[in-house]
Amino acid sequence: RPIKGAVPLALAVLHISNPDYGVIDQLSRLSHDPDAEISQNAVLAMGIVSAGTNNSRVAGLLRQLGEFYSKEAGHMFCVRIAQGLLHMGKGLMTLNPVHSDRMLTNPAALGGILVIIHSCLDLKSTLLDKTHYLLYYLTCAMNPRMLVTVNEDMSWRPVTVRVGQAVETVGQAGKPKTITGFQTHSTPVLLGAQERAELGTEEVLSVSSVLEGVVILKDNPDYEEEEGS
Repeated sequence: RPIKGAVPLALAVLHISNPDYGVIDQLSRLSHDPDAEISQNAVLAMGIVSAGTNNSRVAGLLRQLGEFYSKEAGHMFCVRIAQGLLHMGKGLMTLNPVHSDRMLTNPAALGGILVIIHSCLDLKSTLLDKTHYLLYYLTCAMNPRMLVTVNEDMSWRPVTVRVGQAVETVGQAGKPKTITGFQTHSTPVLLGAQERAELGTEEVLSVSSVLEGVVILKDNPDYEEEEGS
């Protein structure tokens, strides 16, 4: 039983702010488990998995759970926390502890999430009792998921970027495509957990190699405007 109670939490840690269809499906089934601890963990896990994504499917499932558990105080607390995480920062924030094209982990962010995961192993005497303030540890992991481009003097500079699903290019020869199925937007743009952005114009160069968060741009000295444009 204790191991089964940790399964939804393990799924949550593997898919933070990344509401994969299959994972949400599995957590939805576990949220109706007759064991109260497992179902409460599954509800909180749904919140962590969908944190800051405004995912409409999860929003619908949490509304249904709110009606289903309307008489259970502990479950209702978990549902409300999960709904708060889902709509975190009106969909502009993420809990994802990895950055720099998912190469590096932010230890403080991961630590904050693990505090919550550990307290979920005994909800009755932690979050559902007098130490509900442990939820504030999630602030260590919260960060904006926008890509904002600025000039070297930090003034805002909108440019065209392509946003698409990230493709693994490690060890491939030549210049392989780093994203697939992209859409072209003007910054600022929101990036999902598995998405990557690249500049859509050669007019500017990025100071950093990874387009994430606030990116400083500078003019490309070799750029020549096409004739007739």
